[in-house]
This record gives sequence, structure tokens and C-alpha cells, in this order.
Amino acid sequence: MEEESFTDISLRPLGPLDIDAFMEWAVDDKVAHFCTWEPYTSEEDGINFIRNVVLPHEWYRAICIDNRPIGSITVTPNSGSGDRCRGELGYVLASKYWGKGIGTQAVKMVAETIFDELSHLERLEALVDVENVASQRVLEKAGFKREGVLRKYMIRKGSTRDMVIFSLLCTDSKT
Repeated sequence: MEEESFTDISLRPLGPLDIDAFMEWAVDDKVAHFCTWEPYTSEEDGINFIRNVVLPHEWYRAICIDNRPIGSITVTPNSGSGDRCRGELGYVLASKYWGKGIGTQAVKMVAETIFDELSHLERLEALVDVENVASQRVLEKAGFKREGVLRKYMIRKGSTRDMVIFSLLCTDSKT
């Protein structure tokens, strides 16, 4: 079987008109498994999320194929005076697109431009559940450095979880 090739991957703002595409991954148990949120159960909840979280967010983008959203990627800058040099990367992709290099390509696209777009950032971090090996591979392929395991770092869905921390610095060479 020939593997699909996705050449027209882009990032763009996600808006209310993207609700149908958003719901494709937001209702998926497999997608939500390693996320802090539970699968969405209504389109109204999805629209409220887009209006109340996505639109006001400083850097929230849809991951698109042929301009159709198949996931999202965010950079959330820290706001404290002592840590505003850091931002946290997060991403989610519809499960039918897993394992095709799309997540890696999207992370690389962010890594290539984010330090210019948000010039106060010097460090981009990503926290990944120790069991989410695929997401760890995405970050490694995109040039992030694995720094270590943060034991019992957060509670996700009622369970205390170990997290792997990855980073990319503005001074790291481009991948």
C-alpha cells in the first residue's frame, strides 16, 4: 500500500467557521487521551471553546492540509516577569493523520519562525506524558532536546502523571 504524501501543510488561525473540522478531533477519545480535556460532546461546546479560548489566544493556529484544519498547535508565552522568556508548545492532530509526519512538519514550521514572531521568547518548552512515545518522537525529529522526566508532575484526568520535558532554544541550530 502506498503511503499518502501531504505536501500542502500550512498553519493559519482557527475560527468559528472551522467548527466541523474542529469537532472531528475534539470528539475523538484517542486524541483526547493524553490531553487535559475530555472529548467534546456538543458543537456548542466547541464553538464556545473557539470563541473563548482560541480567538483571544496570542498564538493558536490550525494545522491544515489544503487549508482544511486537521489539528491545532499553540505557543503559550509565560507572563511572569521572571519567566516571560519561555513559552509552552502544545499540539493535537486528528487521529487519522497520526504517523504520517504531519505533526513533525507542523512543529518544525513553528520552530522556524516562533522566535522571530514572539521575539521576547528564548526558550520553547513542551511537556509530554511519559507514555506518549509518538509525541516524544515528533519533538525529537523537530529538533527539540529531551531534558528529563518530571516525576509526578501533573494530575491528568484524576491520575498523577510523569512528564517528559523537551526544549528548543532560540540559539539552537535550525533542523
